[in-house]
Amino acid sequence: MSDVPTPSERKAADTSLGDLLGEVTRDISTLMQQEVELAKAEIRQSAKRAGKGAGLLGGAAYTGHLTVLFLSIAVWWGLGHVIDLAWASLIVAVVWGIVAAVLYVNGKKEMATISGAPRTVDSLKKIPDALKRNEENR
Repeated sequence: MSDVPTPSERKAADTSLGDLLGEVTRDISTLMQQEVELAKAEIRQSAKRAGKGAGLLGGAAYTGHLTVLFLSIAVWWGLGHVIDLAWASLIVAVVWGIVAAVLYVNGKKEMATISGAPRTVDSLKKIPDALKRNEENR
């Protein structure tokens, strides 16, 4: 083993405790600011997905309403006048039902992709490890 100090040992010997604590404080402050920015970005992304999913579900609700409306008209018209016009109303109602089903499935899929802020949580879990002494400074 050589008695030549490593760069870390020289820095530790030449730097005051106050300067070292100031450096650590600045590093922690920078780290926390970066974590807040990451959380904001992830929350914005999740909110955008939630808005899209809510819009699709709203569309499914509206078209579901139209399905009930047309089915009601078809049943009413069909019972009153068993003619081709009633079957036409029924076909329109079925088409609206298909549209509602497609919008619902897509909205549900979009809502399932919302994941919150997983990268922020993961990186926050690593902070305690970053504050421990590393092997080089022992």
